Order: sequence, then C-alpha cells, then structure tokens
Amino acid sequence: MWDSLDNRTLADRAYDLIADAIVRGELKPDTRISEAALAKQFRISRGPLREALRRLEGRSLVVVRPNAGARVVSLSTRDVVELYEIRESLESLACQLATERMSDADLDALEALLFEHERDPSAGRASSRRAAAPDFHTAVIRGSGSNQLINLLCGELFDLMRVYRYRSSGEQGRTETAFREHGEIVAAMRARDGDRAAMLMREHIKKSRTNILRHEASAERQLAASEAP
Repeated sequence: MWDSLDNRTLADRAYDLIADAIVRGELKPDTRISEAALAKQFRISRGPLREALRRLEGRSLVVVRPNAGARVVSLSTRDVVELYEIRESLESLACQLATERMSDADLDALEALLFEHERDPSAGRASSRRAAAPDFHTAVIRGSGSNQLINLLCGELFDLMRVYRYRSSGEQGRTETAFREHGEIVAAMRARDGDRAAMLMREHIKKSRTNILRHEASAERQLAASEAP
C-alpha cells in the first residue's frame, strides 16, 4: 500500500500508527516492543519501522534499555504530576496569548470545533495524530501565535501528553465536564479576558490531573488484586 512512497514518508506513517497505538493503550505501558510483530501488525518494512522507533524514543514514548531492548514508556506518578505541572503553566500562558491574538473569526472556528466535539465526543479525544480537525487544546495553543509554545506543546511534548489526556477523557463523566469547562474558557476568550481564560485553563488541567491520578491509582489497585494469591 505504501510502496510508492519514499522511506521518510513511510517512517512518518509508521510513527503515527505506533504513537496512536500507544496513546489508545493498544500497546500498553512497559510492553516489550517486537520489531517483527509491529512490522507484521502494521505492514511496515524494517527500515521505516526502525526510524519510527528512534523518533518515538526521542519523544519519550519508547524507552530503550541496555540488554533489555525497547519498551513502551511507563511513567511514575511523579512523572505524571510533573508533566501536568508543565501543561498547567504552558497551556495557561498559551490560552492568555490566544485570547489576545485570535480574531473573532478564529474564535468562531473554535466554538464550531467545540460543537463538533460535543456532537461526536470521540473527535475530541486526540486519539489520532492525523485527525481531520485539531482537538481543543491544540487549537488554543496554535492560536497563541507563539512558535516556542507551539513547538513544545504540539511537538516535543505532544504525544506524551496525549497519552494521559486520552486516558483522562475516557473516564466516566469527564467528557461532559470537560466540554463545559472548554465552553467557559471560550466564553472568557470571547470577552477578551485573558487572565480569566488562563485561570480557567489552569483549573481545567488541574482537574484532569486529579482525574488521571485517581484513574492510575485505581488501575494499580485492580492489578494488585488480580495478582494476589
């Protein structure tokens, strides 16, 4: 299917497929990565696959240990907390800048995006790197017009953050709550109240952090119970 494409494009597609599988939990944390199995699963030749795995390692989705091979990343509770602290600081700043810099037409498009996500909740879960439309957070970050913030949040840290945003959005009741919080953020942006928009974004991410930590703790308890004699 991809034979007519150059190796770089093949590597890009391989990266997207594997990253999405990690985000959706199809490749679980700390799972050993088998090149042969992935090549068969995704119908990818070894060259592009190895390039994709090198990039995944660079983006912290894959960890390579001496004499142990490559594994899907498994973050500690402290790692997750630190990741969300970064999100709180940088995304609230991005939201404040976006409030100042996005045009009325840009905000119309942002509201239309929220409507689409409410109509189809799966569209807002950042489950695919090649989604037809951006998710809400990506749209706000890009609306900031800050190349540095965009490079960090939509580039270097994007997929690692996406893993936990996806898990958080799948929790019962969280999707509806997140929609409401997104709407409040956009309302503050409409009012051109950058301080309030940034505060609401920070609080929204804090709630997501609390939710994902509760989810992770519950999963650990269930695992421990299943392994108990």
